Amino acid sequence: MNSTQQLQHLYWRAGFGPRPQDVAAGLSPRKALRQLLHDSEKYEPLVGADLNYADPQGMVMTDPASTKNNPVPNGMVTTPDQPAPPEAPVAPVAPMRPRAAFRGGTVAAGVPRLRRADLTPEQRKMQNKGIQDAFNNMSTAWMERMATSPAQLREKMTLFWHGHFACRVRQPDAALRLHNTTRQYALGKFPDLLLAVSKEPAMLQFLNNQQNRKEHPNENFAREVMELFTLGRGNYTENDVKEGARAFTGWAYDYQGNFRFRDREHDAGSKTFLGRTGNFTGEDVLSIILEQPATATFLTTKIYRFFVNDVPNPAHIEPLAREFRKSGYDIADLMERMFSADWFYDPANVGTHIKSPVELLAGIRRTLNVKVDNAQPLLGYQRALGQNLFQPPNVAGWPGGRNWIDSSSLLLRLQLPAILFKNAEFAVALKQDENDIAPNQTKAERTVRPGAGAHLPLAPLQLLLGATPAPQQPEKLSGFLLQAGIRPENLQLVQQAAQQKEPAEALRSTLVSLLSLPEYQLA
Repeated sequence: MNSTQQLQHLYWRAGFGPRPQDVAAGLSPRKALRQLLHDSEKYEPLVGADLNYADPQGMVMTDPASTKNNPVPNGMVTTPDQPAPPEAPVAPVAPMRPRAAFRGGTVAAGVPRLRRADLTPEQRKMQNKGIQDAFNNMSTAWMERMATSPAQLREKMTLFWHGHFACRVRQPDAALRLHNTTRQYALGKFPDLLLAVSKEPAMLQFLNNQQNRKEHPNENFAREVMELFTLGRGNYTENDVKEGARAFTGWAYDYQGNFRFRDREHDAGSKTFLGRTGNFTGEDVLSIILEQPATATFLTTKIYRFFVNDVPNPAHIEPLAREFRKSGYDIADLMERMFSADWFYDPANVGTHIKSPVELLAGIRRTLNVKVDNAQPLLGYQRALGQNLFQPPNVAGWPGGRNWIDSSSLLLRLQLPAILFKNAEFAVALKQDENDIAPNQTKAERTVRPGAGAHLPLAPLQLLLGATPAPQQPEKLSGFLLQAGIRPENLQLVQQAAQQKEPAEALRSTLVSLLSLPEYQLA
């Protein structure tokens, strides 16, 4: 395996693939790794006005009949800091008792809301549309980061933690806040990440810790923290779950979406957890978990499976886990050790990883410098392939590996390049929304059709090809695009697709043919 192949392998695993200019730069894998680490040091939150969602408070709190003749123009959101204009007054309403946070969006300070069940069908439809738009915009913005950001390792680590700390809530603002927390600590110290995520209102709501009180302990949060986030099955007992749940009593959030420790709801009695006894708090429980060697092994194994190989190798994992724990769970240090290991470039680890839908789409955009006029249709194909960002299937996240591929998803994967770059017709009907954001849509409303307006610049690829003669260009490009190599019979088909065409069109046909091969599904 030459240094160029090693470099491409590193860029696919530590990011979303190499660009032609990355390969042309001629960096050694070691220097490229240092550059990836350097470029990913800075934390930049995912922000934007179109990513935020606020309930249309005037709409929700006002009797529709009272505003029939004085509608708020263009669905304007009215809050205490942004009153309705004089020409569109909102009818006053009687004060209501503030309800729990996150029944559909952000609650402005001191502004109560109606229950979702109290909304009219039209109000509910408007609320669903606002929530859906915010989630779509969040996904689109993140996909753009994956495809274009120089902080490739931070983006890839954030995607890993997004599946590790899988959380599915209806509230875009809560989901975005959790996302930015994982983004912030993605390459920091795992104890900081674990504590911050555990105190996120979205996670507390998703795992029912808002209902965890000393009189009626709820074990869901404590169980998942140990089973899925830290220790793994077999490294704790049912009694540890019960005692851990008691320690997390009182961990909650207020109706403005801020973490709150409610002392009156906390069980201050003595607890025995993982062999230790004391008046433990939630923070104490997390610290005790991190003291267990099993935690470092569990985390390192999961990271290894995501970044190296679906089949864990204990001979590789044990020394990594040992150093990970010794470093205070320094994530960046772990990743550097892993990507620097000789075995990382073993043939068994190259071209054997099935790309997730996100990796597939972000990789096409990044490696080919693709620009799109409208990224929204790509979210539909992404969802059809089984990975809808911010909407994991359950608390365990996406299973990955061979689970990404079945007969229908493979067909769509192989058709995607033609859909993007040749405007091929391939309409796909999505399943009904499982999160009740856009329920009961017709098949026509759920059908995704081409329309991204993808632009494929050929100049970077021509730079990569240099003076390579036209007949040899398919093989040269296959070495760049395919990590698993190309079979002779497939190479012949690609060469035939490029024959008797003018140079630019021949290059475009070659690219589409290579991207449509089953080998391109591997990284």
